[in-house]
Amino acid sequence: MYDSNREAAIEFVRGATTVVGAVVVAVLFIFAVGVTLSEIPEGKPAEKFKVVDHYGTCAVVQYTPPQRAESVYFLDCGNQHLEQVR
Repeated sequence: MYDSNREAAIEFVRGATTVVGAVVVAVLFIFAVGVTLSEIPEGKPAEKFKVVDHYGTCAVVQYTPPQRAESVYFLDCGNQHLEQVR
């Protein structure tokens, strides 16, 4: 089929390059479509902040970062603590 090993090696490199190139293009396409689809809002926008409880005169707020499986809680006392410090 091939006259020499050199021709076989060149044909192998061409085929491997074509396959790797096709895979790279497919992966880039998937990432581009994934980023575009994640930016499209689905119905109503997600609420990132939610008051879940009260502590004294402060509100306990739950913050959920977008596309994360964790929540952060903090106290929102408004300007009350600033007035007490002065």
